[in-house]
Amino acid sequence: MSIQQQRASSGFELSRRSWGHLGSFRAMASPCELLIATQDENITRAMMALATDEARRIEQKFSRFIEGNPLWQINHAAGKASPIDAETASLLQFAHQCHQLSDGRFDISAGPLMKLWRFDGGEIPKAADIEQARALVDFSKVSFNEHQLQFPAGMSLDFGGIAKEYAVDRVAYLLAEQWPAISVLVNFGGDIACPISKGASNEPWQVGIENPQRLDSAAALLEIRQGALATSGDTRRFIEKDGKRFGHIIDPRTGYPVLKAPRSVTVLAPNCVTAGMLATMAMLEGEKAEVFLSEQEVEFKCFR
Repeated sequence: MSIQQQRASSGFELSRRSWGHLGSFRAMASPCELLIATQDENITRAMMALATDEARRIEQKFSRFIEGNPLWQINHAAGKASPIDAETASLLQFAHQCHQLSDGRFDISAGPLMKLWRFDGGEIPKAADIEQARALVDFSKVSFNEHQLQFPAGMSLDFGGIAKEYAVDRVAYLLAEQWPAISVLVNFGGDIACPISKGASNEPWQVGIENPQRLDSAAALLEIRQGALATSGDTRRFIEKDGKRFGHIIDPRTGYPVLKAPRSVTVLAPNCVTAGMLATMAMLEGEKAEVFLSEQEVEFKCFR
């Protein structure tokens, strides 16, 4: 069966490598890859089927761009309480921790601001519109427990800063649980997890960090046997106006993109959601990003 036929029938592409298999598909507006250290094609296909199903399940549930999905219903509840499940409550609890640790700068209730700032070559929003949207952003006004969620009418949630990293961890965990002897590197748009060590006798996985000055080329190469990493930055999503660059990391306290932030931040951590949280928080620190990361005692790489 050709690669094209494989993709048509399974939703993913598969190719053999000296170390095993490379599988790829697209989800969450990102290229998604699995590097699988086995030559067994049947196992590889089963792994890829699990990965694609889980990634797309999470996207269907938590993307703010899919009309009628659970998040759309929450965001259109007009101030009324919405029923939620345990998975959503768990993500909300993590978002609450991020909000507290960042002094309110990591705020998933920034949906109204994210709707204004469209990083597709559009215009900078008007100051009055930014102020109006900013008044609707405040995660402390989001009330939730294990079963329901409620916030004032006009507010909306955006899981964009959490969901992809969560999907990486979920896929990595499920694969490790079912195939505990096979090392797999899960890479969704540069957010990566490798829960099972590749072993000291094997070459580590090699991960390139994109050069912000030369996209699609690596500025640094990281070796990873086990763990996770995530990257946050404005290399691909930004607006340039009158010689000034506006990246896509918005400070909800001002309503505008963070000033003097690095072009990109990559953080290594035990899991992808932690790495993503720290990378985003570092971007929100602006010119103090490196100081913040040094205080966290994690391995990181910043490009300016």
